[in-house]
Amino acid sequence: MSLLVVGLSHRSAPVSVLERAALSADAQIKLLQDTVAAEPAAEAAVLATCNRIELYADVDKFHAGVAELSTLLAQHSGVGLEELTPYLYVHYEDRAVHHFFSVACGLDSMVVGEGQILGQIKDALATAQELHTAGRLLNDLFQQALRVGKRAHSETGIDRAGQSLVTFGLEQLSSGAPADAWLEGKRALVIGAGSMSSLAAATLARAGVAELVVANRTFDRAERLAALLAEQYGQRPADRDDVDVLARAVPMESVPDELTRADVVVSCTGATGLVLTADLVAEAVEGRTGAPAAERAADSGTDSVRSGLPPTSVGVEDGCPLDLSAVQQGSAVQGSTGFSVMGEAAVAGMDAATLEQHAAWVDNGTVDRREGRRTPEIDTDAVAALAAAAATLGRVPERRRPEPVAEVPRPLPVLSLLDLAMPRDVDAAVHRLLGVRLVDIESLAEASADAPMAADVDQVRRIVSDEVAAFDAAQRAAHITPTVVALRAMAADVVASEIARLDGRLPGLDDKQRGEITQTVRRVVDKLLHAPTVRVKQLAAEPGGAGYADALRTLFDLDAETVAAVSRADDDSRDHNSAALGGLDFGRENFGRENFDSNNFESAENRGRA
Repeated sequence: MSLLVVGLSHRSAPVSVLERAALSADAQIKLLQDTVAAEPAAEAAVLATCNRIELYADVDKFHAGVAELSTLLAQHSGVGLEELTPYLYVHYEDRAVHHFFSVACGLDSMVVGEGQILGQIKDALATAQELHTAGRLLNDLFQQALRVGKRAHSETGIDRAGQSLVTFGLEQLSSGAPADAWLEGKRALVIGAGSMSSLAAATLARAGVAELVVANRTFDRAERLAALLAEQYGQRPADRDDVDVLARAVPMESVPDELTRADVVVSCTGATGLVLTADLVAEAVEGRTGAPAAERAADSGTDSVRSGLPPTSVGVEDGCPLDLSAVQQGSAVQGSTGFSVMGEAAVAGMDAATLEQHAAWVDNGTVDRREGRRTPEIDTDAVAALAAAAATLGRVPERRRPEPVAEVPRPLPVLSLLDLAMPRDVDAAVHRLLGVRLVDIESLAEASADAPMAADVDQVRRIVSDEVAAFDAAQRAAHITPTVVALRAMAADVVASEIARLDGRLPGLDDKQRGEITQTVRRVVDKLLHAPTVRVKQLAAEPGGAGYADALRTLFDLDAETVAAVSRADDDSRDHNSAALGGLDFGRENFGRENFDSNNFESAENRGRA
């Protein structure tokens, strides 16, 4: 069996495809169940976040596994296989391990170095354990990935290379200003009460917002989160004397009213449809910008400004051989409301014959009403050059100089929205509303593409390479363990059988004598087996060492079923221990008062979003 991962992320697919392919909690469960029911896969786990969907499986056939996993992803995401396939990536065996460890360290995240992925990996493992779809390989892989991620954050400065999506998104909203200074004193609304929303609420509270409102479909969860925030930040913490946050909870029905008062909104829910429509946001900012809310023009409003400017030239000239209406229409397409019958705009694209007619007409003199005077002469050399170019090329190449664009003054945003949900919570049309600034997953992906990477990233990559080699060696060594155990079990059976025969031949032995003989025979067998079994484990851990298990079984004529039974018993033991660990370490978010502090909230991002 071998590790296979099939998935898509912000690196391979546009946000619009990720949004459509997002898996609900129920869809993830069904995907896991169907994967292990499929023939090529024995184990399965799903890592689904706001910017990646990956299906991990232990398969016995590569090509069949890729086909099956791709088909299952398409079926459960609702995106057709033909449409989804161009965005899928596949990693197998060592490359799959390397990819997963890189993901755990934050090297493959939208914001390099962010730590929330560790909690999402914990959640993925906990779900697979609960559904019994994770066996020995995936349990080992996921737990090792968590250790590698923690090592990367503790031994390097990778945290300096990136941040959580919450912090990064708030910095994008503040247009580069320090987020804490920008947020201080503002009124904030958080929609959702899951882990990501909880992290956002804690971040906003620590920054010193004046008021923090939490809205959630389950009002009890919103109340609980608001109460914990009020307890933690409503009384000035020692490290922030200026923080004094008023936190309260509201039902989802109150969101439209709260929008009219909020300065900053963070939304991260598990809704399948829009939570905030463009109309709802427009109504919320109506009158707050000093003018009715209106959509900005597609080109930032330059058309509306140009329409109020004087024309650049005359639109009609008697006797001109040009089709002036066509030229006027073409100029409008280019974003200009006027044209010059003598300039390059008029003759661009003109064939040679028409150009000669136009040159002759221009040579007779025209009136340029922009200056209110007659043009006495025309540069005939320039016209001749244009005619020569037209004769050679068949058309005059367009060489227009760009016209200056009048900047449209826009009011400063009165409402800033951060949408961290996938699928999105906020209508993308909100981008066009005056007085509103929206940062969503798509714009975060664009911004993070230009983010500088810290020098520590190279060190993390070395850690990943070392850990991949160690994991592969451990897996190869573990592969031979059942064979070694079966060999020792066979030796023990031989010792027991010979001692029993000795009892029949020497019935007069007392217990002490029988014990000494038994112990001596066992020591002899152990010493004979010790060196070969230790050495075979070492050899099996090296590249290409998988064949040593087969050689050992052949040399000692070990029963294949006995080896398989040992392997199954080992897997059952691992599953039991992993389940126990899952109950202790990988539980869902805990909002108990005794555990609530800013660090808990910052680690709450590690558990995905509700």
